[in-house]
Amino acid sequence: MSRIAVLHGGISAEREVSLASGRQVIAALRGLGHAVTPIEVGADLRALLAALDPAPDVVFNALHGRFGEDGSIQGVLDWLGIPYTHSGIRASALAMDKPAAKAVFAAAGLPVPTGWVVPVAGLISQDPMPRPYVVKPLNEGSSVGVIIIRDGDNRRGRVAREWEYGATAIVEEYVPGRELTVGVLGDRALTVTEIAPRAGFYDYDAKYAEGGSRHIIPATVHAQVHDAALAMALTAHRALGCRGATRADFRYDDTVGEPGRLVLLEVNTQPGLTPTSLLPEQAAHRGIAFPELCAWMVEQAECRA
Repeated sequence: MSRIAVLHGGISAEREVSLASGRQVIAALRGLGHAVTPIEVGADLRALLAALDPAPDVVFNALHGRFGEDGSIQGVLDWLGIPYTHSGIRASALAMDKPAAKAVFAAAGLPVPTGWVVPVAGLISQDPMPRPYVVKPLNEGSSVGVIIIRDGDNRRGRVAREWEYGATAIVEEYVPGRELTVGVLGDRALTVTEIAPRAGFYDYDAKYAEGGSRHIIPATVHAQVHDAALAMALTAHRALGCRGATRADFRYDDTVGEPGRLVLLEVNTQPGLTPTSLLPEQAAHRGIAFPELCAWMVEQAECRA
């Protein structure tokens, strides 16, 4: 039996997702007989440090978004000398910084969408690239703040004026087709899932609302594309220096037939563990029950100090 502290909540836009992940993890680890201490993280770092004293054997990091998966909490835990789940400081920071992650992926020979960082204020007067294109925050997850500007769309100026994610944004070509994702556990890619949103694109609500999207597992794609997605997810995981579990998200343009164009969008170093999350679903497809998945993550916990 291990003494495991589960960090969940946090102060990012993904707080509610993290709370849901935490509830699942706490129940699973307790069911395995571990002594679990839930720690709902807020803005007071001193309160978190007090909750981690005395130090547990392992911290299960169920935080999502900024300060939870961008290297911040990882640095605190390394400083304290406490082993924790998922990736370390550098991989977490790189993956969360979309332009930096894209540079790493491109250097590894992985296909990424065309795009660049722009001042948000510039969107008021003109399009930064031909439509349709995507506007994203530089360092948010769960599709928070992601907006697609299409032909005939008059929202560009309003998007710029109401932007809440800093003075700059990343703009990328919109890749038509299908949304695919691949989970990675250590040195193995699990499978390919196609995500079919009930309406619109795969935004925050489609990810976490009950019935917000339909998951097709395994995805019904060309065998060449299936194998390429698995290989690319594993390459991206290694290129960033990740450990434990990650999830790579892709766009697959098959609008002119298969095999089409596969493009890597991002790698999530803290995949959701909610009832509607993709990584647990892929693990189950490969015969790994949720408690077993959580136990594996605990076993992979490390401290980089």
